[in-house]
Amino acid sequence: MPETDFRYLLAGFRAGRGRHMNKPGARWSFLSNHTRVLLVLAREPTSRIRDIAAACHVTERTAQTIVADLEEAGYLSRERHGRRTHYTLRLDGRLRHPTEAHLPVRALLGLLADRSYGALPGRRPQPGSLSAGSAHGDEVEGTVGGGTD
Repeated sequence: MPETDFRYLLAGFRAGRGRHMNKPGARWSFLSNHTRVLLVLAREPTSRIRDIAAACHVTERTAQTIVADLEEAGYLSRERHGRRTHYTLRLDGRLRHPTEAHLPVRALLGLLADRSYGALPGRRPQPGSLSAGSAHGDEVEGTVGGGTD
């Protein structure tokens, strides 16, 4: 690339034409709201819909719809414990898009939870690990981070 072209691009970036990369409130995101809900439930399996909505910056109605979508698709199940709902994630389910269909949900949540969202309080993260000592088979009771109980 000629040096003048580089200077033109750099001038455009400095003038603000490249400012959208980190701009909050952009029209799209790398993560879907469904992914965000799974991350919230992985960290805290007894989260209320109100808490899920607040953490994901969506309405309570949207959070409820997303939880229902994820349950219907088999990515989670819910069970009432008194007045609270307890969510169990099924992390061996595959991602839905054809280009990622070979990957389990565990891989996506592990990538995000271990690096950007942190581990659960009181647990040390182990790279690539999502399950706690209570995990059996393809179900995990909403824990992200690794370690043992």
